[in-house]
Amino acid sequence: MTTTRQHKVSRLLQKELGDYLQKNGSGITKGKMVTVTVVRISPDLGVAKVYVSIFPSDKLEEALQSVRDRAGGIRREMGKRLKNQLRHIPEFTFYLDDSLDYIDRIDNLLNE
Repeated sequence: MTTTRQHKVSRLLQKELGDYLQKNGSGITKGKMVTVTVVRISPDLGVAKVYVSIFPSDKLEEALQSVRDRAGGIRREMGKRLKNQLRHIPEFTFYLDDSLDYIDRIDNLLNE
């Protein structure tokens, strides 16, 4: 169960992370498009699980590891952007969101 504060912070982080990765993500992942699909934040607002979708889907783990390696720099950039809205910027842990692949797989199975 998420509180109103958790929901507001997760939406704010999703918006700002999405904007940052839209502008700088292709440089981080060597030309791949990175989209932030969901941000789930812990009750103490200290840890944020960030689910990203990466397109095209070849070498996903390599691209995801590249984003994970730059998590500290991304957090620092979010600190600069959100210094007037948030007192503490949470630690980011990045996960691959494969829900679109799952939906595509189900769709293909239903069309057979």
